[in-house]
Amino acid sequence: MKKLFYFGLIIAAFWSCSLDDSANEEFHFEILPIENASVPDEMSFGEVYTIGYSYLRPSTCHGFNDLYYVAENNIRTVAVINTVINSNACEDLTNELVERSFSFFVQNNSGSIIFKFWQGEDQNGEDVYLIFEVPIVE
Repeated sequence: MKKLFYFGLIIAAFWSCSLDDSANEEFHFEILPIENASVPDEMSFGEVYTIGYSYLRPSTCHGFNDLYYVAENNIRTVAVINTVINSNACEDLTNELVERSFSFFVQNNSGSIIFKFWQGEDQNGEDVYLIFEVPIVE
């Protein structure tokens, strides 16, 4: 019985090894700048709004993963996170604009919300933002 168990364990170990490289493609994450955004002129407490944004997809190996979204007081900082497949089969893309959106629930009942959409870095390495200040009305 022990021999049968060890034989089965060895067979399972061989089957779990794969020689198919496509199953183990490596990838990394990349933060991409937002080209443009669309926010309402004003917002009301307790309402949900759709915030639109667009970014340029650099290659066929770039795919949307998530939003970098940080909320600090009344400031919301937003950027796009892409998953990038490390492959020689990637094709560079020019002007492929991707449009997406997210829902925003207004939890403040006064003041304003400031949206900062990351647009990259300037020549000095400083972050550049597309900034919208949206008043909250009653």
